[in-house]
Amino acid sequence: MAFQTLCKQRNLGEGETTPFMLDGHEVLVVWPDGGQPRAFQGECPHEKQSLVNNSDFNGRILVCTVHGWVFDGRTGEGLRPTGCKLDEYPLRMADGMVEIDLSARA
Repeated sequence: MAFQTLCKQRNLGEGETTPFMLDGHEVLVVWPDGGQPRAFQGECPHEKQSLVNNSDFNGRILVCTVHGWVFDGRTGEGLRPTGCKLDEYPLRMADGMVEIDLSARA
């Protein structure tokens, strides 16, 4: 795995999403209430719409506002419709920094 620094951990907030552009990839870090931060590809699997610019998050549920697709913020699993999932990148915390591996998808 080739982890690289994404940001300082203090730049992320529980119950929030934080968008990033890294090496030409849109990444959306989602930190669900009571959970751990997760890094998802920043586009909806439906028509590849940007989640960085077109999403709402209530601390649990991520909604693509373009066509109303709904995802579990803890797992990336599709809730509406089912049978889909957001692509996820490995994420880790080290010495107050958030690191991501864009070369691998969990």
